Amino acid sequence: MIGADVPRAGCGMPPIETLTTVPISEKPLEKLSGKERRALRARAHHLNPVVSLGAAGLSDGVLTALGIALDEHELVKLRIAADDREQRKELIASICERAKAELIQRIGHTAVIYRKRPEAK
Repeated sequence: MIGADVPRAGCGMPPIETLTTVPISEKPLEKLSGKERRALRARAHHLNPVVSLGAAGLSDGVLTALGIALDEHELVKLRIAADDREQRKELIASICERAKAELIQRIGHTAVIYRKRPEAK
């Protein structure tokens, strides 16, 4: 049974305290080759968007959820609700920079980003 004193993020998520302490890798990104990008695009084709950004834009909670998703899956599909194309482009660039991830593909309101899974210690 979940104690009343433990705040929950909902639906089987870990306590909120653990969500805010997920470390983001400080290593510089390695550039992917064209063949690697093509293989990642093929893998991402059948994925459903894991993270959705609404009108509120990029918040710390969204970045935390994205960091967890990238650590678990490496390859994540995003859905972005911004109407303006340039605004979406800037938002995706900001997400990639802050999450230390690389943009694999951007089509309309959907983007696929990749960050290599951290080595098991």
